[in-house]
Amino acid sequence: MKVEQIYTGCLAEAAYYIESKGEAVIIDPLRETEPYTERAAEDGATIKYVLETHFHADFVSGHLDLSKKTGATIVFGPTAKPNFEAHVAKDGEVLKVGDVTITVLHTPGHTMESSTYLLKDENGKDYAIFTGDTLFLGDVGRPDLAVKTDLTREDLAGHLFDSLRHKIMPLADDVIVYPGHGAGSACGKKMSKDTWGFLGNQKVVNYALRADMSREEFVKEVTTGLVDPPQYFPKNAVMNRMGYDSIDNVRDRGLQALNVEAFKLVWESEEALVIDTRHQSTFVKGFLPGSIFIGIDDNFAPWVGALITDLNTPILIVSDKGREEEIVTRLARVGYDNTIGYLEGGFEAWLAAGEEVDVIEEVTPETFAGMFNGRNLNLLDVRRESEYEAEHLVGAENFPLDVINKNMSAVNRDKKYYLHCAGGYRSVIAASILRSRGFDKLVNIANGFKGLRETGLALTEYREQVTEL
Repeated sequence: MKVEQIYTGCLAEAAYYIESKGEAVIIDPLRETEPYTERAAEDGATIKYVLETHFHADFVSGHLDLSKKTGATIVFGPTAKPNFEAHVAKDGEVLKVGDVTITVLHTPGHTMESSTYLLKDENGKDYAIFTGDTLFLGDVGRPDLAVKTDLTREDLAGHLFDSLRHKIMPLADDVIVYPGHGAGSACGKKMSKDTWGFLGNQKVVNYALRADMSREEFVKEVTTGLVDPPQYFPKNAVMNRMGYDSIDNVRDRGLQALNVEAFKLVWESEEALVIDTRHQSTFVKGFLPGSIFIGIDDNFAPWVGALITDLNTPILIVSDKGREEEIVTRLARVGYDNTIGYLEGGFEAWLAAGEEVDVIEEVTPETFAGMFNGRNLNLLDVRRESEYEAEHLVGAENFPLDVINKNMSAVNRDKKYYLHCAGGYRSVIAASILRSRGFDKLVNIANGFKGLRETGLALTEYREQVTEL
């Protein structure tokens, strides 16, 4: 028996590969199929099942393409109603894979179809649970992401309480917990940075598994600190239930190399959004006027999903050479299938063609500290509200990037604003969005709060974050 976690840091997402005697299972795959088909090929194994723990909201799963390419059966837990051929398993149903078995445990709460898969080894001993978004390390799945349900988040939290108490906590302490996400995912409030652990340890350290916890206490604690989910979450959940275009078609459309003139023509005719994915320190020194920055070397896909409200928006790419396919793939992971090309030769080609270039002014934390006294400059902290409330510069105003589309009216075009985030990535995204909408008095503070807190500027009293949402 082989069990491997295939972890994707950008989405803080874990897929799993299980193999026994030439038969393999993939749990919660991402959109692209190559990591899974190539891994099975290494073992000479046939992928028998694609197991889905639930209809994911934070990414588009690869179950459909993987099934079509391998012949594997897609499996969901009880109550799931997929709009395509799949096996909807019964609670307690056993799936045989080589010499091992996988038992379907219906664990509603995060969503009503949510299920946990219990792997038993060749000797029939409970070995591991693949919990999806039911149980994380240090946390549990938020109960407010179910699509089209009459149940309140308190109702769902009650179901989650029962699922944990009756299906998961009775299992032995030495059972390994393999969750669907780790720290950084918006599917939970405050997850551990670990990506796997033992159930016995979770019974000790996970607030939601306290043995003496009442249902009422559980519901209150699980629902405290929740904020509105990213706007793309319900749209991805619908795609996962209803179906979607093949990743191969998405790549074919997106990987169209366009010279400068063709790029300009498509930009105008399609009313496309241009996303510049280079590093923020490069972007601020020169970019296409009207383009927005979302760098590929950070939480690219989640920020695309949080900020671009229409999944069907035509997207053009400016990137470093050789990274175009990676970008198209990562966009497709969160449901943005309408990439229609990239700038051949990148920004350098635009510059060489003599086209107009825009820049964003930037200062160091030390330079800013020499000018700021908490009153005479407009300072926007674009971190999440929970980060701001934990600690911020005295005199800074919270202007969270994740809700920038809602809060645009809070800024004045006639004022000059200095922006910072935690390390410099998000503030450049915010500055580029504001710039694209006509705000031209913007200054980014390089290195963000990390650099500012070392300058000696006054900070509010630190308070531990109860949520990272």
